[in-house]
This record gives sequence, structure tokens and C-alpha cells, in this order.
Amino acid sequence: MATNKQKPAYSVVSYFCGCGGFDLGFRGDFRYHDEDYKRLPFAIQAAYDNEPQCVETYNGYFGEGHAIVQELATVALNTVPKAEVLIGGFPCQEFSSCGPLGGLESERGRLYQTLITYMKKHKPAIVIGENVINLERMENGEVLKTIKTDLAKTGYKVEVWKMFAPDYGVPQRRTRLFIICVRNDIYGRHGFPEMPKPEFVGKHRSVEWAIGDLVEVTDDSVPNQSQYFGASRAKKGNGQGDESNKKDLPAYTIRANPKSRVQFHYSLDRRLTVRECARIQTFPDDFKFAHAKTASVSQIGNAVPPMLAYIVAKAIADYLETAKEVQKDA
Repeated sequence: MATNKQKPAYSVVSYFCGCGGFDLGFRGDFRYHDEDYKRLPFAIQAAYDNEPQCVETYNGYFGEGHAIVQELATVALNTVPKAEVLIGGFPCQEFSSCGPLGGLESERGRLYQTLITYMKKHKPAIVIGENVINLERMENGEVLKTIKTDLAKTGYKVEVWKMFAPDYGVPQRRTRLFIICVRNDIYGRHGFPEMPKPEFVGKHRSVEWAIGDLVEVTDDSVPNQSQYFGASRAKKGNGQGDESNKKDLPAYTIRANPKSRVQFHYSLDRRLTVRECARIQTFPDDFKFAHAKTASVSQIGNAVPPMLAYIVAKAIADYLETAKEVQKDA
């Protein structure tokens, strides 16, 4: 793991933390593909998720007790720390093109309101929600508009950053929406954070770049590399999950509900391993997944890629540091 002695400066509470991809990006202090992602000035005070296995994976990396199992729709807010930053990849299944598309009419689809409840009580400086690209398409944009309006009503300026992961160096075709909320008094004095610039347009990293060094590894000398599904291709057509990755292109999206149908390797006659999926999602190799293959790949697919989260977090850190300096000089 990368090391850095910088003292965390901004407190963070994490909702819907999953296995920890979003949180790892905000913390930093990890190494991926021979690159060090230095510690960022954020300290995660508490993390919550309703899936026990996700919490086990999270605590397996960050340390026991860092995350707890909690239904956020019923959490008592006096038990949740007041933090300067709230982050949360609220459940995407009701908005995903692969999911049931229940939207705001479903119980899960309304879970973004748990962020609003926290905002009303604790008034964090910054709130960042994350979700799938299909959210902006539902009902011709009305679903996303409703969510933005509801967030803004709590006293925040709200903007959406649409980020195509390969444009930011992630070796995977994946587009995500980051819903950025800045408390109105802070926005009035300091404006809005600048969306990160895509540094990899026209020079996307390929699936081979991400996992090529694992071709000869067949055991768990690299954690989770021995684990993959043996399901054969569908007899008819080329169903979802039966595609073969293209060597020189970013990988297909690692899906949250793949069951046994994880896409095939670009050159080997097998599906991707759990570790290869984690690599494609930019998890460091020391981030281990201890559950069955289906659960582990689901955790990986549901996660925010740590590299993408880091880029967002760095932009927020820069904004907060600038705001602090401006305030100091005033």
C-alpha cells in the first residue's frame, strides 16, 4: 500500500459504501498498476451498507469496525457523525438498463432521500452522489431532474458530472454520473468545484494494459486470480456476458449482477477471473475479495472504480483547499 504522512483534514461519512471503492478513492493511499495514489486530505468517520458481505470485504481492507451493517432508510441520525463531506453511491439497480427500472416509484429508487435526510440534519459542506448513466435517460431526464431538485431544496447548488471512465484512464467502458452538491453559502463565496479534465481522450488504456501481466498466473499468488466462472457461451446469439474482450480496447463494463456470465478474456479461452475484474475496476491487488465468486464479482461491479473516485475526490480537495485559502486571506 502507498504511504503518505499527510494528516486528513476533512471528515467524511460514507453511505451505501459497498465494498469500498468510493471510499478508497477519497482516502487515497493505494498503489495501482505501478502508480501511487497519494493520501488525500479526507478522513472517513463512518461507513454504512446494508449488505453484510460488502461490509466484511470493506473491513477486511480498511480494518475491522470501519464500516457497519445498517439500513440507511431507518438509521437514527443522532448515531451518525456530523461530517464536512457526505458521499454515497445510492443503489443503481432501479435506474440501470440491466435492472428492473423501478425508478422513483420503487423503495430502492427513493433511497437517495437518505442523503437528503442527512443534509437537512448535519448540513455538510459537500455531498456527492453517484449513479449509472441510465439515470439521466429515464422518463426523458425527469427522474434525474427530480433528484437534483430535491437535493437543491435542502440548500445546495447541484451539478452533475458525467464521466466516461476510459477518458480518465480507467481501462473499462463505463460511464457514471457524479451528483455534486455544494452548500449554498459556500457556493456563494467560492463558486463550484471544477470538473476534472479527461486526460486520456484518444489514448484509452486497454484491457491488456490492465491484466496482461496475469496471463500466466493461474493461482492465488495474486489474490483471487484462480477464481473464474466456467459457464459456456449461450447456444444462440451473443448474450450479455458472452462477449470476448478486445485486446486493444478498454474492457466491457464489469456488471453488478453477472451471475456466471462474466465476459471472456481477450486471448484465453475462459471468462475473466475475480482479480481481473477487480483490476479492470482499478482496485489494487492487495484489496482482497473473500466471498464466493458471484458475491465478489457483484461487489466489484457495484463499486465506484477507486481511480475514478480518486480523480473526483482530488477535485473536491483542491476546491476545499482553495476555499480555505481564500477565506484565510479575506
